[in-house]
Amino acid sequence: MSNTLTVEILRALIGFDTTSANSNLALMEYVLGFLRTHGVDSQLVFNAEENKANLYATIGPQDRAGVMLSGHTDTVPVTGQQWLREPYALTEEDDHYYGRGTSDMKGFLAVVLAAVPEMVKRSLHTPIHLAFSFDEEIGCVGVRRLIDMLREHPLKPAICIIGEPTTMQVVTAHKGKLAARVTVQGKECHSGMAPMGVNAVNYAARLINWLEQLAFQKREQGPFEAGYDIPYSTVHTGTVAGGTALNIVPNHCSFLFEIRNIAADDPHQLLAEFRAYAETLVAEMQQVSEDCAITIDITTEYPGLSTADDEAVVAFVRSLTDESEPGSINFGTEGGLFSQVLGVPTVVCGPGSMDQGHKPDEYILGSELGKCELFVQRLIDRLSD
Repeated sequence: MSNTLTVEILRALIGFDTTSANSNLALMEYVLGFLRTHGVDSQLVFNAEENKANLYATIGPQDRAGVMLSGHTDTVPVTGQQWLREPYALTEEDDHYYGRGTSDMKGFLAVVLAAVPEMVKRSLHTPIHLAFSFDEEIGCVGVRRLIDMLREHPLKPAICIIGEPTTMQVVTAHKGKLAARVTVQGKECHSGMAPMGVNAVNYAARLINWLEQLAFQKREQGPFEAGYDIPYSTVHTGTVAGGTALNIVPNHCSFLFEIRNIAADDPHQLLAEFRAYAETLVAEMQQVSEDCAITIDITTEYPGLSTADDEAVVAFVRSLTDESEPGSINFGTEGGLFSQVLGVPTVVCGPGSMDQGHKPDEYILGSELGKCELFVQRLIDRLSD
């Protein structure tokens, strides 16, 4: 069972529609005000348009590296989902707390903020840093500006704990992701004269088939990495759009695909092989028309997380939980960026489960919030005189 302040803060956070397409500034103003009430200074790191922001704050000594508690403020949309409850109002039923973002991951943010009064009251010998980001859901975009700021900071955090939903298991690994848009430019003509044109949909289908064969190859031949439910890199085509009418040979088709790679696979090498195949198709297409082309543009990418089980951060965070063994997850986080780009040892550990995330009637259990509250209390105790 979670405490009253956690629920009060969670109710406020859920009330802000921070779908990635929207601004998160109203939520950040709430957080700024809450921290200010408890004497905590914080700073915002904005995007270029200044309609979204990351937040960074330090509680405790300002002259040494501490433990960073990190989470994202944005959520996925509810569009097209059949919710039985209001997504942007917290609903409590039988220890279930319903609302968009309850599990992914405003529940963690609420627990951390509810612990701020205790953090301030205690005499911390090691600081606690708060790092709240934007646009994680669309490719870990926003946190990169925060990382740029921290790279210039005189003190980087010593370790990072990302509170994504893991049912409070300490997670040391997740896959990286590379997503790309493929655009095929063909040559249109009447379908009765199909050989005189270049069918963009057909060429897109051949490219998609190549990606599917790569997916089969990874599934059968690996490489493999133990610890994952799916222990190999996956390749997936998500959307396809092309053609205008059945009696017109289509001159345009585009699709989106992604690679979610284990550490042993280099997604850029796989992309290079895909580009090479695409070039063979372009040569074929241009025998009919030199205007034909295939363009492949990366839309987003982030590195995987691969923290060795024997690193100090793992033993430290495990000592704060009741979970015995570290594990891995199938979804991505900002952890690879903190670890690889900023050089801060990172693990993922937070309340709730991604089994509930991104779905209609998303919820988090009160018992999960309670476990996270105990975790944060143990952290405060460890960092206090």
